[in-house]
Amino acid sequence: MTKVLILDDEKDIADLLATFLKNEGFEIITAYNGQEALANLSPELDLALLDVMLPDADGFDILKKIRQDYLFPVLMLTAKDEQLDKITGLTLGADDYITKPFNPLEVVARVKTQLRRYQTYNTGALAGDNQRVFDYQGLSVSLGSHKVFLYGTEIHLTPLEFKILWYLCEHQGQVVSSEALFEAVWEEKYLDNNNTVMAHIARLRDKLNEPPRKPKFIKTVWGVGYTIEA
Repeated sequence: MTKVLILDDEKDIADLLATFLKNEGFEIITAYNGQEALANLSPELDLALLDVMLPDADGFDILKKIRQDYLFPVLMLTAKDEQLDKITGLTLGADDYITKPFNPLEVVARVKTQLRRYQTYNTGALAGDNQRVFDYQGLSVSLGSHKVFLYGTEIHLTPLEFKILWYLCEHQGQVVSSEALFEAVWEEKYLDNNNTVMAHIARLRDKLNEPPRKPKFIKTVWGVGYTIEA
């Protein structure tokens, strides 16, 4: 059974989300503070919903600790529609964010979307794709195994990070716009003020040890988009 951790100090909200997700067949672990959440982290978890504002901790600190050991999807719950909070969460490795107040049905839909991506990531690619490997100047990306190596050392990416990198690899030599990249990876309509792509590119570059001003792999074409040169 799919196991989901819900962390929110507002008991009514946490319990409401737990009820809706249980009705969809998920096993739920509910935590009302950061200490409880950290105590329940384990390899058996499939997804986490984290509130940003907590009485005893910062949701971003919990996210950082999760990303030290786990790649399962993390959705941040934010009390305000603050762009800085969203960018911070995405840069630290969150997969999505949801602004309060929210419709519980939207949360359920977002959870299912992230789990679908994560399960696809872990079960490998479709038949016929298993031999597809991208090699470029010390960077090796395998679609079949969903593994990435940089100069022989494995780089651990989240499912979204891998999907972004593979999409750019597939379009090597082309400039991919933020809009095209977002709609291909997130499978949602792109909004003009959406900083999601920028934040994930920044985190991906960090994992690839890319110098911010002179990246070797993922390059920015200002005003157009991103490219991995041929």
